[in-house]
Amino acid sequence: MSTEAWILVAVAVFLVVATLAVAVFVLVRLVRARRSVRAAGVPEDRPWVFWAAVAYLVLPTDLMPDPMYLDDIGVLLLALKSVRAGRDAT
Repeated sequence: MSTEAWILVAVAVFLVVATLAVAVFVLVRLVRARRSVRAAGVPEDRPWVFWAAVAYLVLPTDLMPDPMYLDDIGVLLLALKSVRAGRDAT
């Protein structure tokens, strides 16, 4: 292999390793956030609301493709309202 090919392979491997490291870091932060949500007294009957809001934020598709995060904020507010209503009901 030529030098350019080795450099290209090294850069590709570095990018894959960096992406995996960031993914593990985000996963650890997400698990810690979930634990703190449980510790705050959020009821366990609506765990799908938390995970659905997180999935919507992570997925690259949006309901309204725009440069602002208006729909993402709306989903988060709806999830927060639902979780708060579940907490107040218990």
